[in-house]
Amino acid sequence: MLKHLQQQFVAFRNCLPLAIGIDKQVLARLPGLNRKTMRAALGIHTGSMRYLRAMEKATVRYDLDGNPGAEVTDTHRLHAKELLQERFKKEADRKKAERDAAAQVEADRKRQEKLQQLASKFAKR
Repeated sequence: MLKHLQQQFVAFRNCLPLAIGIDKQVLARLPGLNRKTMRAALGIHTGSMRYLRAMEKATVRYDLDGNPGAEVTDTHRLHAKELLQERFKKEADRKKAERDAAAQVEADRKRQEKLQQLASKFAKR
């Protein structure tokens, strides 16, 4: 569905900040669309890193054809910025957890190796 919207409409293709109520514009142009599927596609699009980055710096919203419309409020810009910061923090936390887990596995491996060395050393006597 999202690919279809990107092919059909400039605003989706160029990842422009969408006008409030864009869902109504989409349904008016493509009346056969399943509303639930279209809303899911909109959610994926507006939640993407690319869209949030565009919203963070945007001053104007656009209609389906890429024509400028209403201004983007400071509240909406701040919301996009906060969502991006949350994502970056989650990603950093995830990577840190992976590094910590890998370091623990390596430490366990070295400890086991050391124990085997000691066991073999004392087993020879």
